[in-house]
Amino acid sequence: QVQVAESGGGLVQAGESLRLSCTASGLIFDDLTMGWFRQAPGKEREGVSCINWSDGSTYYPNSVKGRFTISRDSAKKTLYLQMNSLKPEETAMYYCSAAWHTYCSGSFDTKEQRQFAYWGQGTQVTVSS
Repeated sequence: QVQVAESGGGLVQAGESLRLSCTASGLIFDDLTMGWFRQAPGKEREGVSCINWSDGSTYYPNSVKGRFTISRDSAKKTLYLQMNSLKPEETAMYYCSAAWHTYCSGSFDTKEQRQFAYWGQGTQVTVSS
């Protein structure tokens, strides 16, 4: 059984940083393409980054590019999301997700999100102004 679990959310002020962590168990971690998504109340879920299992390539939407960094530690079977210069509008529930032997192109559209079969419960990030 695959289990995905996020941690590290919290309350920060605008302009501050936060690092999220995610562990995945039940499958070989290195075989997993991993992604971070977020969903604010009343809004659709959106992708904020992904990292591919095959070549380690990473993708970000323009909204977070240059401020967010996704990384993975295979030895610790842990995925990270470093978020800098956070904005109030980025307040949302952040989810970690895993996809086995899938390539994330960074479109983060519905079709691509559906490739991510395993999801965590989410961790809340609140950015105050």
